[in-house]
Amino acid sequence: MAIVEDLPRVRDGLRFLVDQSPGYRCTDSYRSMEEAIAGIGSTPPDIVLTDIGLPGISGIEGIRRLRQRFPDLRMVALTVYDDDERIFEALCAGASGYLLKRTTPGRLVECLGEVMNGGAPMSPEVAQRVIRLFKNVRPPAKEEDYGLTPHEVRLLGLLAEGHSYKTAAEELGSSINTVAFHMKNIYSKLQVHSKSEAVAKALRQRIVH
Repeated sequence: MAIVEDLPRVRDGLRFLVDQSPGYRCTDSYRSMEEAIAGIGSTPPDIVLTDIGLPGISGIEGIRRLRQRFPDLRMVALTVYDDDERIFEALCAGASGYLLKRTTPGRLVECLGEVMNGGAPMSPEVAQRVIRLFKNVRPPAKEEDYGLTPHEVRLLGLLAEGHSYKTAAEELGSSINTVAFHMKNIYSKLQVHSKSEAVAKALRQRIVH
């Protein structure tokens, strides 16, 4: 995985934590999003853990640019900011998770595992804000269902409730591979590139509630 963090002490601490956690290794660490965009080559890391309040290109803009280059790249925001605007923008940009920097080291490592299994981890305070934010958003009644099948809508509903691919597959009585196959169809129909974008769009368009 790769880390994008401008503060040397935080960056070094995160790198140490990752390298000391079984099953994980920090392949690269960057001081800025400019360095990350330039440094991530044709074979991206499994996860990019990035700060949001970076000098120059922000973490949110970086997530958006990297998502355009690598549609399947898992990116997790790790930040001090817990305001609605940044949370919403990060998720819409394609963040796979949103964690606050006060997250304990043990929980942070757990979240990395959740991301690898298709989850979208969020700090509890962030999850509460996301739920409230989408409840307060009342877009016009949807005029189309994007051609989604009932099964695909149910899958989106499970993901919106916080299920990972694994637990969603268990609920649906199918395999993770089957869920991944359906998600590719959902991405195409909704014209999105990540699970978080699909869930956000489904909630905004009231495809799921």
